[in-house]
Amino acid sequence: MVEFAPDIPRWRQVAEVIRQRIKDGTYPPRSRVPSINQLTEEFGIAAMTAHKVHRGLREEGLIYTEPGLGSFVAERQP
Repeated sequence: MVEFAPDIPRWRQVAEVIRQRIKDGTYPPRSRVPSINQLTEEFGIAAMTAHKVHRGLREEGLIYTEPGLGSFVAERQP
C-alpha cells in the first residue's frame, strides 16, 4: 500500500508509480499493465480512480488498451 500525499490527487500518484515501473523496465513494451481491479487492490483506491490512472497514461501515450484483452505498455519511441 502506498502512503498518499494529501495535496496531490491519488490517481496522479498511482500513475506516477506505474510510469516509473514502465521506465525501469518492470513493465516492458507490449507487456500487460495492472487492470482496474488489480490497481484497486494494490493501491486501495476506488475503481473510478483506477480508470483515471489508465486514461491519464493512455493520453500520455504510455499505454494502449485492446478491448477484451487489457491494457499494455506502448512501444518506446526513439
